[in-house]
Amino acid sequence: MMELEMIQAGWLSILPPLIAIVLALITKEVYSSLLAGVLSGMLIYCFSTGQTFLQAITYVLDMMAYKIGDNGYMILFLALLGSVVVVVTMAGGSRAYGKWATGKLKTKRSAKLATAVLGVLIFIDDYFNCLTVGTVMRPITDKHKIAREKLAYLIDSTAAPICIIAPISSWAVAVASEVGGEGGLNAFMQTIPYNLYALLTLSMVLFICLTDFDFGPMKKAVEAAENQEYDEVEEEKELDGIKISEKGKVFDLLIPMIVLIVCSILGMAYTGGFFSGVDFVTAIGEAPTAGLTLGAFAALISALVIYIPRKLVTFREFMSGVATGVKFMVSAIMILVLAWSLSGVCRDMIGTGEFVSGLVANAGGILALLPAIVFAVAAFLSFSMGTAWGTFGILIPIVTMICDSEAGALLLIPALGATLAGSVYGDHCSPISDTTILSSAGAKCEHIRHVETQIPYATFVASICFIGYIIAGLVKNPWITLIISEVLLFAGLFLVKKFYDKKQA
Repeated sequence: MMELEMIQAGWLSILPPLIAIVLALITKEVYSSLLAGVLSGMLIYCFSTGQTFLQAITYVLDMMAYKIGDNGYMILFLALLGSVVVVVTMAGGSRAYGKWATGKLKTKRSAKLATAVLGVLIFIDDYFNCLTVGTVMRPITDKHKIAREKLAYLIDSTAAPICIIAPISSWAVAVASEVGGEGGLNAFMQTIPYNLYALLTLSMVLFICLTDFDFGPMKKAVEAAENQEYDEVEEEKELDGIKISEKGKVFDLLIPMIVLIVCSILGMAYTGGFFSGVDFVTAIGEAPTAGLTLGAFAALISALVIYIPRKLVTFREFMSGVATGVKFMVSAIMILVLAWSLSGVCRDMIGTGEFVSGLVANAGGILALLPAIVFAVAAFLSFSMGTAWGTFGILIPIVTMICDSEAGALLLIPALGATLAGSVYGDHCSPISDTTILSSAGAKCEHIRHVETQIPYATFVASICFIGYIIAGLVKNPWITLIISEVLLFAGLFLVKKFYDKKQA
């Protein structure tokens, strides 16, 4: 399929993404909103070419099937990654890390830093990150009377932010697939220094851990925790319904991750032709998702080799874990397939890209504000829907079409970075976000308390990011933008700290 001739639908061509956005805001549900966007695009195409409603339905299914086939390696990677996450959890490596850390961490500061470091190390998937870090570190942070609101913040602020800047993660592949083509991963890599919210959030986490400084509702929660005795945390035998081995070691967590990283890099080099004479950088960019799939498969095999002989899990349990991991990724895969289909109908069938880029070519000076505007729109949409994935699934195709013009080409990477940053910020603040809910669950913190205490921190960082994206649109240099943003962040934190110190004096 999809050899159909593209039509120029004019203003009608922007209806499908608008329908998807409006429905997402109204229903707070991303699947039906994306599907409605795809269907509306097909109806515009069919009615403009004298075809029937039934033919439009057929084209929707054809487009979805085409996109699944065209992005098969990406879907395989996500499925294998989900399997790796589950079997590593079953083996008890994370639990072993927690036991090891308990004897090493003697102060509040070290406990908070260890929580942040573990959150950064588990970069392959945010769900895995939230549940694992909370389960492992909660007994340690309770022992040091660290507020569970603070633990939830540390979990939430190292989950999505590290996943959205890690090249080997479920998020990276999702974003790369939205950008399109085998060059998608290269585009993702270029967005990393422009992903201001993720980078500045990690900087703020480090500052909070090292200085013991807090403000707003979090400060009250921290002070209350000093006088609170948490109940003894019973060692958990299951994580989200998955049986956890009691015999796991720290290396049961580390080895599959190291294999994943090393073999993914080697896999990208191999599938790109490095071993046949192609230079390394070119090879890495040629077929990245195929290489990542090889890396995820190698990580799964390494887990099998080190877990089964030591009877951490039985072979039957291992295979059951593989199936469960695939199920965990079904939701993400559904969003991606629908987002790919929406992009396909807009780009290839009704001429949305050409129409939007034509408008942008005449936009003039306002174009420099595109990254800041995109950041704000993505934040609002993500907060309303509670999903970063659904947000960039809707917005990335629109952003790439806006930047198709010669005038907008220089702003493509900054605008993509702003899209990802705004998506994560909105997701962080949203009470209906899955990662926000999982962070609360992992920390055993009352959900609304986590939301209330995190919003001021997240919004403080986001306000700096908005200024940063205005600068990005003007200077078009990622490193100047990042350095200025980091300076503004720490200057802002210094002023807030000075205010609170003066208030307490």
